[in-house]
Amino acid sequence: QANRANELLPPISAFEQSRYKMIEGDHPAMLSDEALLRDVVLDFGRTGGPGGQHRNRKATSCTATHVPSDYSGKAAERRRQSENRKLAFSRLRRTLAIHLRRTILLDNYAPSELWEKRRQGDQLPINPKHRDYPHLLAEALDILFTSEFNQSESAEILKITSSQLVKVISHEKEALTWLNNQRKERGLSPLSS
Repeated sequence: QANRANELLPPISAFEQSRYKMIEGDHPAMLSDEALLRDVVLDFGRTGGPGGQHRNRKATSCTATHVPSDYSGKAAERRRQSENRKLAFSRLRRTLAIHLRRTILLDNYAPSELWEKRRQGDQLPINPKHRDYPHLLAEALDILFTSEFNQSESAEILKITSSQLVKVISHEKEALTWLNNQRKERGLSPLSS
């Protein structure tokens, strides 16, 4: 079934491959913290720059690296290591949501349990700072990618309006940029928030 799914995906240029990676199975941005941490290495260190007399006395900066994909999230702006660790992990989830694509089939696709739980009719209200946001962003981008960036088809599959789909993605500037670059390469007009 995975081979059939690969045949249905749009052709991938070498340039595009450098901007996302295809994965099999569960999307890392959708995993529980415990499951994702099994594939993540946390590095702590000191940072330079302003921040007061106590800024560089301890290794408070954090880089969370997803080993299978080599994507990272970094945070150094907080004075506590635990806060930077949380921020780095959250940024890693967002990066994974944007740059990793799952192999899925649209014919029998059903939105995830979390998507259905958060959906209210044809709307999907989500605060981009909420811990569920990277999961929902990854799911939306996977569907758009697999549908060859057909906005209305993707919205229909996800049971929300087209404008709501764009709103979910536009909460993350990098995701909207990635989406519009993909659409431009296919001769499609860009989406705006």
